[in-house]
Amino acid sequence: MSSWAIADVAKMSGVTARTLRHYDDIGLLTPARVGANGYRYYEQSQLLRLQQILVLRELGLGLAEIGDVIDSEPDTIAALKRQHERLLEERDRLGLVANTVARTIAELEGTTVGIDINRPENLFEGFDHTQYDAEAQERWPEEFAESRRRAGTFTPEDVTALQREITAAMVRMAEFYAAGTPVENEAVQAEIDAHYQWLSRFWTPNREAYKCVGQMYVDDERFKQNYEQIATGLAEYQRDAMTVYADTRLTD
Repeated sequence: MSSWAIADVAKMSGVTARTLRHYDDIGLLTPARVGANGYRYYEQSQLLRLQQILVLRELGLGLAEIGDVIDSEPDTIAALKRQHERLLEERDRLGLVANTVARTIAELEGTTVGIDINRPENLFEGFDHTQYDAEAQERWPEEFAESRRRAGTFTPEDVTALQREITAAMVRMAEFYAAGTPVENEAVQAEIDAHYQWLSRFWTPNREAYKCVGQMYVDDERFKQNYEQIATGLAEYQRDAMTVYADTRLTD
């Protein structure tokens, strides 16, 4: 039976080898075997399980929940059919999100009458703002608790203002990216400083934590899609700008 080394699986799936090792450590995805050289090797059944993991991540499930869902359905075909139905539902929702962002860009650029940004509820049509909560709590329990404590002090007006800032900030970064502005540029770094200050309303990341957040925007497809819907490559541009900011302005 064919088998693939962890590096091959990482390349074909887009999941980093570090993440695959983490999945093994928590019992979510155990390789078919470990060679004498210590390398992990995967066979078709593990690749099918990895596909299910990625699908369920796309649907917003936390890692612990993903394991329970997969293990509760031994029939792979039946499980994939159910996940396919959920993906179709998610496709429709993301289509709505994409339309919302496109109309916002058009309005901000003044190219057409798209969406009334003076009615902030229109900016967030189709977004599910709680889909990352379970995984965030699992990965960063202390920071999650602190963010929830701070968020609990916000008024509805505060939340609306924050949401509007997120949308406008992503559009501004897209404009820098489209213009080919270097991430070290003063204006870009001023924008990243605003992002850091926004994030610090929930928790205050140090240098490594902030760089980790930037990398997550690229590695986690759910976050990356938010950027890709505005401009292909924007997630990487945001990450690189955040890395420069962290290395030049933050401490450990």
